[in-house]
Amino acid sequence: MLYSDGLFFSQRERIAKLFLERRLPSMWFSRETAEPLGALMSYGPELQSIFYRSATYVDKIIKGTDPADLPVEFPTKYPTVFNRKTADAIGLNVPDSFLSRVYDVIR
Repeated sequence: MLYSDGLFFSQRERIAKLFLERRLPSMWFSRETAEPLGALMSYGPELQSIFYRSATYVDKIIKGTDPADLPVEFPTKYPTVFNRKTADAIGLNVPDSFLSRVYDVIR
């Protein structure tokens, strides 16, 4: 699994290309990163919902709420996304029983 730290994120296109060239499966931290890069899977919090909640916090702070009074929130959804196109490209046969358990399948 490739994480979202600065080194991996800055080199994500190069890393993804190497994985695909060598026909290796890769798993990334979010769909937003994994899908355009051709990763096999992603598992992580929904970034869109995190950004939405962040905007809510900014709004409250701008309206005068002390940041120390705001509760710490954690993501509640961690979807697993599987890229069927990448599986076919690297020659990986995946059972339908697995595909029925993932959140979304990219075809």
